[in-house]
Amino acid sequence: MQPHDDHIDRGNDIFDRDSVPGFTELFSRSAGSAAICVAVIDGDVDLDHECFRGADLQTIDPFGTGSVAGRALEHGTHVTSIIFGQRGSAVEGIAPGCRGLVIPLFGSDIDGEFKPATQVQLAQAVSLAADRGAQIINISGGQRSISGVEETFLADTIRRCTDQGILIIAAAGNDGCDCQHIPASNPHILAVGAMRHDGTPLDFSNFGAIYRSNGILAPGEDILGARAGGSVWRKTGTSYATPVVSGVAALLLSMQIELGYTPDPRAVFRAIMRSSSPCDPKVETDCTRVLSGRLDVAAAMRAIEQPEGEPYEEQKFHLLTNGVNMSEYNQQTEEVATMLAPDTADTNSAMIIPQEHDAAIVPSECSCKGGSEPCGCNNKPSQQASPARPMLVYALGQIGLDFGTEARRDSFSQQTGRNVSSNAEMVEYLSSDPASAASLHWTLTIDETPVYAIAPTGPFAAATYDRMRDFLRAQITEGVERVSIPGTIGGMRRLLNGQVVPLIIPEHRGMYSWTTQSLVSAVLGEAPKAKEAMLEYTDRSVGIHQFLSRIYYEIRNLGVTAQERAMNYAATNAFQLQAVYGDAIKSGLKLDSIDVERSPICKPGSDCWDVKLSFFNPTKRFEQARRVYRYTIDVSDIVPVTVGTMRQWDVY
Repeated sequence: MQPHDDHIDRGNDIFDRDSVPGFTELFSRSAGSAAICVAVIDGDVDLDHECFRGADLQTIDPFGTGSVAGRALEHGTHVTSIIFGQRGSAVEGIAPGCRGLVIPLFGSDIDGEFKPATQVQLAQAVSLAADRGAQIINISGGQRSISGVEETFLADTIRRCTDQGILIIAAAGNDGCDCQHIPASNPHILAVGAMRHDGTPLDFSNFGAIYRSNGILAPGEDILGARAGGSVWRKTGTSYATPVVSGVAALLLSMQIELGYTPDPRAVFRAIMRSSSPCDPKVETDCTRVLSGRLDVAAAMRAIEQPEGEPYEEQKFHLLTNGVNMSEYNQQTEEVATMLAPDTADTNSAMIIPQEHDAAIVPSECSCKGGSEPCGCNNKPSQQASPARPMLVYALGQIGLDFGTEARRDSFSQQTGRNVSSNAEMVEYLSSDPASAASLHWTLTIDETPVYAIAPTGPFAAATYDRMRDFLRAQITEGVERVSIPGTIGGMRRLLNGQVVPLIIPEHRGMYSWTTQSLVSAVLGEAPKAKEAMLEYTDRSVGIHQFLSRIYYEIRNLGVTAQERAMNYAATNAFQLQAVYGDAIKSGLKLDSIDVERSPICKPGSDCWDVKLSFFNPTKRFEQARRVYRYTIDVSDIVPVTVGTMRQWDVY
């Protein structure tokens, strides 16, 4: 490794390639396969920059962040160019031949500073990336956390991505402490810290204990990238080390295709982690700052060429070898903050980064001043495109009310003379003045956490507001536990507490409310009087309660991905459950697992998923085969629909 020299002219090299063994070889071997998709969840991106000319990039903006000038646009443009900058341009990205999804999560305020996002929003963005086919998800941002334990929605989303084989790569954070950032602290995520050109950890790069099991160091000093508007510059931080690893991972996946293997992002995760160059305690004074090791592309390539045969136990392998007690670690508590923000200790904080690294602007071959023709700047058509299809949602939760601002709350209080903090009084008022419903912020909450706002539009808006009012009344007076809200995402809405949530444009025809008991009664009918019949009735009732409870609590989700929408619709389709449980109970079977997988049979233009319920006999677990019931749900429309008949078979 060569020592760092601020005066070395590296041209359009993103970083000193010699600082990472094998990087030059991999970079020269491939520009990446178009079959590999990398999602960048960050700020928006200036895709008019000449380095993106020819790149296969699509912007999906479910939160309405938009291309507002400011730090978020600068951050997103720089991060994205490290992966997708085209060869021969001012920024030669690492994997420019791969397909990319740009999902703006962070915005900029009127002063150009970051507008942070919530963990729920991050979970929604990750779900969207998974739904659109991303094999790698880059997150150059995070929330500092004492415990490293994320909110349930985000944890569940990460788990589902892991189950699907998706690799999430996230920045370790720039606090310079023995601490960690969410989501990088999740053991299923590849966390990235930043090192200098000579391989020493940058002083501000976090080194929390969990990173010794899931984190590596990668180049993060003076990383070349595109600057919004047409120029380029070098910046420092874990934010920029992260896309270096994402780009390498994309090339390793492309290498798998080249070798005739099925692309396996989790195998790439294992290869990168196991091949990292470990700290030598005889030479280095503080190995905790090196995490599990330094990025070693040469060793990772060898691991891809000779894949291991045994399964990788992610936590067990690393936690045993690094002495981290996860059971104790996860028992730590903290008051979890609600906001996520990009890792910004990169170039603008003299307290963390030496001044000579601050915004070291490199002259660009195309500055775009005056909008000259070769630049492909703002006077040229942008590559940023609307998504080919809207972001569909089929979410389950409870209806809530919000005022958005204190002024709106005071206005309702003075106008109505009622206790506006009481949903019961607000429902009574709205019954006498239905038109006022449109002046309120209606929300969908899960476990008392608002995750969506709901704003009906179109010719059925009034009827939809009436239905939501009836849902809210039924929650208060009849104990309604769940409502279903199908629709599309149509921007964002700020709530009274300052939280910003995605806005659902609901579809009236798919909105229902129910209690678990009423759903069971609809399936089973009235309870029989005969004792023997009552025993079977009770067994069926318990079984359906168990299924619904697992969906509501164990497998709860935000209803964004196709799998999530299929699962949620399954929970509302009571009569399919009747057929399943009627047969299973007769055979003395109990529910074991619920899975969703893509259906092999589907009409053209549809999006079909099979919900599989696996049952077992608890008294003959090793003697009797498991029975699997499968029914197919088409989620291509706003309101899902079942397709065909239920199938069943035994698995020995």
